[in-house]
Amino acid sequence: MMVTILCEAPNMLGCDDVTRTAVMTGIGAEDDIPLGERKTVTDFCYLLDKSKQLFNGLRDLPQYGHKQWQSYFGRTFDVYTKLWKFQQQHRQVLDNRYGLKRWQIGEVASKIGQLYYHYYLRTSETSYLNEAFSFYSAIRQRSYYYQVNKEDRPELVVKKLRYYARFIVVCLLLNKMDLVKVLVKELSEEIEEYTQRFNTEDQLEWNLVLQEVAAFVEADPVMILNDDNAILVKSNRLQEGGVPQLEPGMVVGQLTLADALIVGNCNNQVKFSELTVDMFRMLQALEREPVNLATQSSKPGTLVPVSVSPRLQEPSEKPAKRENPHKYLLYKPTFSQLYTFLAASFKELPANSVLLVYLSATGVFPTGRSEYEGPYDFGGVLTNTNRDVVNGETVQKRNQAQKEMHCLHPGDLYPFTRKPLFVIVDSSNSTAYKNFSNLFGQPMVCLLSPTVYPKSMQDQSQRGSLFTLFLYCPLMGFLSVCGLTSARQGLWEKAQDFLRKVSHDIGQMLTSSRALDQAFLQFYGDEFLRLLMIRFVFCSATLRLHKLFREARSFPESYPQLPKQELLDNSVLQKHILELAAMLDVQNLFTDGMLDNY
Repeated sequence: MMVTILCEAPNMLGCDDVTRTAVMTGIGAEDDIPLGERKTVTDFCYLLDKSKQLFNGLRDLPQYGHKQWQSYFGRTFDVYTKLWKFQQQHRQVLDNRYGLKRWQIGEVASKIGQLYYHYYLRTSETSYLNEAFSFYSAIRQRSYYYQVNKEDRPELVVKKLRYYARFIVVCLLLNKMDLVKVLVKELSEEIEEYTQRFNTEDQLEWNLVLQEVAAFVEADPVMILNDDNAILVKSNRLQEGGVPQLEPGMVVGQLTLADALIVGNCNNQVKFSELTVDMFRMLQALEREPVNLATQSSKPGTLVPVSVSPRLQEPSEKPAKRENPHKYLLYKPTFSQLYTFLAASFKELPANSVLLVYLSATGVFPTGRSEYEGPYDFGGVLTNTNRDVVNGETVQKRNQAQKEMHCLHPGDLYPFTRKPLFVIVDSSNSTAYKNFSNLFGQPMVCLLSPTVYPKSMQDQSQRGSLFTLFLYCPLMGFLSVCGLTSARQGLWEKAQDFLRKVSHDIGQMLTSSRALDQAFLQFYGDEFLRLLMIRFVFCSATLRLHKLFREARSFPESYPQLPKQELLDNSVLQKHILELAAMLDVQNLFTDGMLDNY
């Protein structure tokens, strides 16, 4: 299912509660209230109820498809913008006549933060994460939920806890790890006070949230340290100048990555709120660095919702430079869910566009051998079985002659090869997807992870796959495979500068190779796909030189195959890898017969 992180239906004070609130706050009879103030309260109630109704309706919108939900989101944002401005302009009247509490203002701000976050999920535009952060941050800075702990209502404290969990998710996606650690500490204290005070049954559930986010924060295998030994967090989203540019004379395709399905179904991998580490890394590899949407006319310290109504989405002078591919995040989907999202993406894929499918999942292997080996005879990757029930009982194991039904087989992707398709498989059975036939002549590439890793290497799979780590941040992958857990800031930046040169050279090797399948060049015009292919070549060449990686199964593979002599075993590329190893003082880990001076 698409990731909907800790979303709840709003439970805010509505019009039906006005009378009760008036009594609680000691307000006199309605006749004593001036007409203008009474109208202010009535208008506020209307906006409050309307916002609640629209927010509840968001849950009923289809999770897939680009067009069906935009107008509804626009209407919801318009009402919340009016509600937010209204309570700012009439705060004194609402305090005196309505009994407006600070936690209720916090609820409105929290809902606006959720709207921005879910708009980011729908559009993949990272700028809206900054807007969500602004509202969540203001709630904490202005202590909107501070008085909640003094009320004898556990449901209000749960609102506060859920706000913290949502805020943490947004901070993780914005790589604000220092703030995440502070928020986790505050959340831990809030949970302890909540469980001691109310003796609730959801203590284990909230403790699990704490454990998950703590493990998520510690998932990166390499720390970057400054001169004060403080940990630095570097963004790995695509930045200006972060991808080798196309040069005059390069003949490449004009395809654009428009849609991506990011699927996570690995057993025991660290996750937080339906987002595994591998999913988290891949979604950032497919995004540009966010920019702030807030208009310069806003006064410092004020919160003004930036409307995302479709009619205000006018294209700027340079729209294409900042757009991200639209993404669906699917955590442990069933086969039917996965196929539904695949079909929706395929249906709405624009002309000259590419659909990317990223599968990080447990491998499913064939049980027997058949005389004819077709696209359903090699197994594939696991889909979720939890919700597949027949007559109240979970479907049991099929007999040997039948294929695994809870599995995405290579053959299941065949219908979608009618349009350009780019597949990445990170699995113990990734090589099942190298047995493709290009039936329709459309560009198609599969990048496939190693299926086994050297036994002498410490198993880090719970903290994310090494293959995906290379695609997300090649330097972190390189340090990790060399057993390095930290690097000084100066050395990190020096190595990153060197890797930019290596990436440029790999790009030239790809575009000048005569043995390269044309499918790779068809995808090379898109910056995100160009970077993924370059990082894949770097990962493959690195592992092929590493002394611990000796089995063929420990090397990445691709469909179509990349030329070994011109690319994967290219002497210039090998020289670069050895130079990088020397820079990091780990050259002893690599085959040293390539250069005389190593």
